[in-house]
Amino acid sequence: METLAMHISNGIINGPVAAVFAAFALAVLAFCVLRARADLDDRLAPMAGLVAAFIFAVQMLNFPILTAGVSGHLLGGALAALLVGPWVGALCVAVVLVVQALVFGDGGVAMLGLNITNMAVLGTAAAYLLIAVLLRVLPRTRAGLGVTAFVSALVSVVVASQGFVVEYALGGTTDLGGNLTGLAGTMAFVHLLIGIGEGLITATTVLTVAKVRPDLVYALRALKSATPPAPSVPVAGGAR
Repeated sequence: METLAMHISNGIINGPVAAVFAAFALAVLAFCVLRARADLDDRLAPMAGLVAAFIFAVQMLNFPILTAGVSGHLLGGALAALLVGPWVGALCVAVVLVVQALVFGDGGVAMLGLNITNMAVLGTAAAYLLIAVLLRVLPRTRAGLGVTAFVSALVSVVVASQGFVVEYALGGTTDLGGNLTGLAGTMAFVHLLIGIGEGLITATTVLTVAKVRPDLVYALRALKSATPPAPSVPVAGGAR
């Protein structure tokens, strides 16, 4: 059951479907590069490097889920979206996935487009959409930021896992047992557990950064510039 880990190995999905998603992932990343140019500055560029390094480290930590052979790891899409934004964040996760596939053999090289689509594109996009909503409706306090980070991380992991289910439905070549509904349920449940761990780590990391340097949290800067100021308790100062 190694395929229940987030990385897709070679041979799980057929070549034509893998090629289509590789082209899709390449197009999305090219768009991210264009949009990221407007965001990158002397503050964001080094932060992007730190985020990529952190994601690389946590993705190397695999842990068992439920039964022997079922494992998972953190994704980092929500963390990247919160700290460096959706465009740079997706690129950070994609770079990590490329290095892992080419250097460490983690995920098949032929499946790289599928893995980038699920983890870098779907995971980061789902996370940032939730972040944009939650930071507008929740109190602008440390508690509000923590809930935003936790929920967006948890949901992004589950969404990314369902990307695999769609890809398997389109071109799966390996018998995973049962039907697509059962596979979707298993993937969702396993990655819900992973998402809880990711949510806790993401919330802790983002709150730590926000306490020391709230200006380094992209989502807070983007929200502040997009909406008029309102009476609130500063995130760096904590709830009162």
